[in-house]
Amino acid sequence: MIMACMALVSCVDTIILPDDKTVDEDFWKSKEDVALMVNSAYANLASEALITRLIIWGDFRSDEMVRSSALSGSIPDALDEISTINMQTTNTFADWSSVYSVINYCNIVLERAPEVMDQDPNYTQSDYEADRCQMLALRSLCYFYLVRNFRDVPYVTQAYMNSSQDMQIPQSSPEYVIGQLIETLEQVSNNPNMLRSDGMATSEWRRVGWFRLDAVNALLADIYLWRASVMHNTADYQKCIEYCDKVIASKKSQHVRGRNEVVEKEFPLAEGNAAYTELFVNQNAEESIFEIQSTGNTGLCKYLFKYNNNNSTEGFIRASNIFGNGQLFPNGNLATTAASSTDLRFYGACYTSSDDYYHIKKMVSQLPVNSKVATARTNDRTYNSFDQNYIVYRLADVILMKAEAMVQLVNDIPEGMGDTEKATATQANSTLLQGAFHLVQVINTRSLYTDNLTDSMKWNTYRSYTKDQMEQLVLEERLKELCFEGKRWYDLLRYNYRHVNGVNYSQTYGEQMVAKGVEGINLVENYEAMLNLATRSKGADAPAVKAKMRNEAYLYMPIPNADIIVCPLLVQNPAYKTTGDFNKSY
Repeated sequence: MIMACMALVSCVDTIILPDDKTVDEDFWKSKEDVALMVNSAYANLASEALITRLIIWGDFRSDEMVRSSALSGSIPDALDEISTINMQTTNTFADWSSVYSVINYCNIVLERAPEVMDQDPNYTQSDYEADRCQMLALRSLCYFYLVRNFRDVPYVTQAYMNSSQDMQIPQSSPEYVIGQLIETLEQVSNNPNMLRSDGMATSEWRRVGWFRLDAVNALLADIYLWRASVMHNTADYQKCIEYCDKVIASKKSQHVRGRNEVVEKEFPLAEGNAAYTELFVNQNAEESIFEIQSTGNTGLCKYLFKYNNNNSTEGFIRASNIFGNGQLFPNGNLATTAASSTDLRFYGACYTSSDDYYHIKKMVSQLPVNSKVATARTNDRTYNSFDQNYIVYRLADVILMKAEAMVQLVNDIPEGMGDTEKATATQANSTLLQGAFHLVQVINTRSLYTDNLTDSMKWNTYRSYTKDQMEQLVLEERLKELCFEGKRWYDLLRYNYRHVNGVNYSQTYGEQMVAKGVEGINLVENYEAMLNLATRSKGADAPAVKAKMRNEAYLYMPIPNADIIVCPLLVQNPAYKTTGDFNKSY
């Protein structure tokens, strides 16, 4: 699957082909040629550069991670710029080229594969449709990452095969890009040639290593949840739930009852004492939906485990102190009461020994997490064969997406409503809140140590929760369940957008950010509670960091400086204008 993908044809033109092909005219002749390019798109998705950005964009910018204080150099300096909100436009992580590389591979397949049907009778229309669906879905995932991290991005559907092509593409508004993604993915979801996982053995990596129908529907649910949160759109929350239900129903239909499974599970989730091993050691678990396959995930290794082959003790990143002071797990103070914690995720998130208990354990350790044992950091992986997949979607994520959307469908009851209407509305709200709570309860309970199920969440304890309180409960459960899986920053952004004041995003989300006000002065102020969460791992620097994150522009990365230079149509995020453009006064 892993193919070298660049071959120089001349000093001018660069043709993107597998390394055993040098002339474009000699390619695109057979079904195998298309397969090579499809695999190359997936291989580029697993590149060190892209995986690294998924970690930094999705987790490091949140309250989950801090950079290792033991290291210095260009990478720690770049991480410091991000964590202190002093990012330069040349920051190494303000680079979207690895994502656009995958997009271009997808576009090349979409553009060139149809001609192969005329060359090779073995490459049928249904084969092409299956490849087309995969590439459209993979491209959509890439654009979704770009919109959530850069906001205003060029939306490119043309394949670039050589350097002589015009690449001057302006940015599009996020509303436009999101709309294009939804339209594309709904067509893909309804395409009868879309690959499915039905009947596939759990051991078959292609079940979750390729973009199949469950992954498409999970991505649609995620995109609808994002747009609903930004634009405060009830219909989009309902669409999110609809696609979550499709994924859940599909996963249930694929489940094969285990030998000791007397009663059919409500959701086919791994038991708590096996979940860590199935998900993060064996990988491609039954509950997984889409994983980026890797035979050597050096990006994950360098940042979570050890930064080079000669170092056996430190990655560039550690977990933040919120994982060590009891904020996330009951009785979870690592220094004093670790033995009484009942949540197995407490033992699967971080190492819990003496002074290094903030080292990340999830996706690093290959030891099982099946008991209440605080394990010291061990070197049970090697740098050169860190074969850990990166999970993009799994069932627990989808279940909690549904819970989040259900909470947002709870409506305020206006004063003066008649008794009958009020009773009906109250009951509808209670049903939504209880349904959302139940989904949180399912995820929470499956992770409890088996002799402590009496500690599971009970509805009677939470039945008085308001919409805002239940929203925070879901947000906290997602943090416990999905920590270090590239979800937290986007969770916080959705939380922020739902609560910003005086914003009509049904209009302004269709504008580029630079159009919202000179130098960004008139941009939307961020939600105080979100800022408190996002900066709580900053220690004494939290007030200063919080003050810098005052408006929407600072939630996004700067447009890469190198691209600004070569493409005059690109406009920089107003938070990152240089002093050469103007003197900041806000």
